[in-house]
Amino acid sequence: MIDWNEEQQMARDAIRKFIDAEVVPNIEALEHEGMPPYDIIRKMYQTFGVDEIARARFEKAIEKDELIEAGEEPAEESGTPGDDLGMDTILSMELCRHSAGIVTAMGVTQLAAGAIMSQGNVEQKKHWGLELLTGEKVGSWAITEPGSGSDAFGGMNSTAKLLENGDYALNGSKTFITNGPHADTIVFICKLIEEGVEPRKRKILTFVLDSGMQGLEQSKPLRKMGLHSSPTGQLFLEDVIAGPERLLAGLKNKNPKAKKKKSDPRATFAAERVGVVSMSLGVVERCLELSVEYSKERIQWEKPIGEYQLIQLKLANMEVARFNIQNMLFNYLERKAKGKPMSFSEASAMKLYSTQSAVEVASEAIQLFGGNGYMAEYKVEQLYRDARVMRIYAGTDEMQIRAIARDLLSR
Repeated sequence: MIDWNEEQQMARDAIRKFIDAEVVPNIEALEHEGMPPYDIIRKMYQTFGVDEIARARFEKAIEKDELIEAGEEPAEESGTPGDDLGMDTILSMELCRHSAGIVTAMGVTQLAAGAIMSQGNVEQKKHWGLELLTGEKVGSWAITEPGSGSDAFGGMNSTAKLLENGDYALNGSKTFITNGPHADTIVFICKLIEEGVEPRKRKILTFVLDSGMQGLEQSKPLRKMGLHSSPTGQLFLEDVIAGPERLLAGLKNKNPKAKKKKSDPRATFAAERVGVVSMSLGVVERCLELSVEYSKERIQWEKPIGEYQLIQLKLANMEVARFNIQNMLFNYLERKAKGKPMSFSEASAMKLYSTQSAVEVASEAIQLFGGNGYMAEYKVEQLYRDARVMRIYAGTDEMQIRAIARDLLSR
């Protein structure tokens, strides 16, 4: 794969028109006035039929799951309506040219939906999954805690205590939770209190919570460096009572011969990391586009700055970064389409390179613009602020390096 096909290019043009009409005029409100992005996301889903595609995927998934729970073997699938990874990638890239925060807010709702769809039973999927997939409700995925950082599971202190009546009492706090202030549905990850088992080795449990439950507090949006269009908050739980119907424990297959499939949390992390690659490409493309335009227009010593070699070097390095990230992304899409997805370490390598490149390109764009680049009017300062967190969330650079090195040393 070396380029988008004709249908994808037409979709890209339509998406750009939508962004110009619905996102760009609201950038000031999204960035500086606390406007939540969810109405824009819902309108976008409806405009491009994303909600209907999600509904079709959901219905097909539920049909398959009902057969599995009944102990029957579902037929082999030839495809699901709307299974075009390129379309999801294009949407992410184009939005990130103007507002990476919208992609983050949208993506985390889908991450919460994905957790429910991969770990829940049929009833749980019907109750919570569909409305997240279609964008009708806002979701959050609550794993990060104030003291855990990259040691998300080992350092986790949030707990679930099994009560005599079969319910669970949940306690703890979460931070840096995307969509936290506005989430309708919260996927909450914690540890089961087990007597005689040291905290680091206790069982990890995942619950689905609803906004407004007694004992659950969702903070106001936190102030942060970038991604202002993506509300981030804290969650506080004090004896929140969750029944067993809120515990994600997977499908129950009545077929004794069926092999139990284990959910690999690394698959979720790998998908998230690859998603950040498309976001990085959108930032790099926009920085390069703005820098080329400015290099032609900005006059110093009676000629455009683009005629100076140091400026040309910056532009050339930006283009090399864009080209490399695009090639990695196209390689991933082609392999995925052939049923040969990236390994966990490969996804980490893609994420490490693309996010470092995005930050470097955005920083060089500011340098190229000089004092103007430091001003919000010229947009590159926002692109830098939005790009910087990409080296932190979905796994820090250091965690990507760890994953890559471990894979290399295990061969």
